[in-house]
Amino acid sequence: MNTVNGPGAAPDRRRPASLRRRLTWGVTLLVTAVVLAVETITFVSLRYWLLESVDRSLTSFCPPEPAFRDAASGRGFPSYVTSPGVLPADFRIHFYGTDGRLLTDAIAEGTAPGPSLPPTSDALVAQGPAAGGEHLASVPAVSGDGSWRTIVRPGPDGMRAVVSLPLDPVRNTLRTMLLADAALLLLTAAGALAGARWVVRLGLLPLTRMERAAQQITVGNLDLRLPDTDERTETGRLGSVLNTMLDQLQSALREREASEARLRRFLDDMGHELRTPLTAVQGFAELALRHEQQSAEANRLITQNAARMSLLVDDMQLLARLDQQPTYRAEPVDLLSLAADAVGATAVGSPSRDISLDPLRPGSELDVVETPGDPHRLRQVIDNLLSNACRHTPPATPVAVRVGRTRTAPDTGGVNAPHRASPTPPLPPGVPVCVLEVADEGAGLSAEDAHQVFDRFYRADPSRSRDRGGSGLGLSIAATIAQGHGGRLELDTGSGRGCTFRVLLPILRTGGDPGPGAGLDG
Repeated sequence: MNTVNGPGAAPDRRRPASLRRRLTWGVTLLVTAVVLAVETITFVSLRYWLLESVDRSLTSFCPPEPAFRDAASGRGFPSYVTSPGVLPADFRIHFYGTDGRLLTDAIAEGTAPGPSLPPTSDALVAQGPAAGGEHLASVPAVSGDGSWRTIVRPGPDGMRAVVSLPLDPVRNTLRTMLLADAALLLLTAAGALAGARWVVRLGLLPLTRMERAAQQITVGNLDLRLPDTDERTETGRLGSVLNTMLDQLQSALREREASEARLRRFLDDMGHELRTPLTAVQGFAELALRHEQQSAEANRLITQNAARMSLLVDDMQLLARLDQQPTYRAEPVDLLSLAADAVGATAVGSPSRDISLDPLRPGSELDVVETPGDPHRLRQVIDNLLSNACRHTPPATPVAVRVGRTRTAPDTGGVNAPHRASPTPPLPPGVPVCVLEVADEGAGLSAEDAHQVFDRFYRADPSRSRDRGGSGLGLSIAATIAQGHGGRLELDTGSGRGCTFRVLLPILRTGGDPGPGAGLDG
């Protein structure tokens, strides 16, 4: 025999009750139970009140002493006892003689069968409790299914009188009450069921709308959101949380799609970049084999393309290491000294170009600007920015390198603004930072190119010519290094006013630092 939920137990195929059904039946049963409890209390109270009314009628009447003597002598009963209106309706009075035996004659009103009394008064007294010296009891009728309420009254010479009232009116009243209560209970249950269905349906209407919206979302309508977001209700708070979750899921899906697109583009660009030098190496090697007199030139070109391919591979390896969140050194670095060295080295390689080193704010003086970081990596950032400016502008275009300190703001940098692009999130406004800018007076970039210029292997030149373009990894490396130092690399550009690449880095804090913002330019 299989045990419940055991290894060989059959699966439970019972249909689970829905929330709507549970709430409907729960409300119906609760209302029905309340009405049943009220009816029970009313029935018990009515029964107690009716019996009390009968008992009060019994205790309020006592046969006169002449009636005892007339009953004992067998002379009948005088008119003041037997005349109509003296006794209440359906009263019965039986007498027990001095010897305790029941006398056959009785005073009666009505024609209903009388109570079934024992032959002796002692047996009668034993049937009911004493109430103030008087014994009240309920006894069956002589015939039929009726019953009577009796009280024992003492008389002269040890005689006793039994005064009785029928309980048929009480029973009929209670029976009518039960029928009315049963009909009311059925009507209440039916009404409660119908009302509960309507109330529950109305109460669950927000959940129904959520269900319909969720079904639309599952079929592909990812921009749809749940309509009920009132924070004052449970369903509203649930809808708000689900909408937030949907926004995050949609953002994650979009990010995944963008990441996959970047990966596909990266692989395509990497293949394109590697294929060109490899093809050149192969071609020049074949030329060297066929024409020995041209071998020297072929070897030179082979070496040049191999060096370019080696540089490309080095840049890719560097980006891979930077993507793994490397640990940078955090020693004091003077950006002014690094900028001066980079400007001097670039001026040697491009003697015809005007490259200047200026303060961040016109009219101020150059001063030491220290930031915690890795001097080798930060120098690499400056070299990449200067190389990018020299490569993508005409030879006579001036290039300015500016160094200083400021606070992040829309007009000073660090936060998002029109004509500004960056691959990293914005910094908090009002934060003191070190700034290094590399600005040129070239033709600038369009808004679309500005937002893609930090992508790997991206070049604004659609022909992808190597005459004025590198591997397309320099700006990506610079942005990754800046972000790894807790800073940000951004581009301010506009058609006809050139490009300004801005590096923002944290300010070095020392024991003698006068405090945030002290000595900042601007």
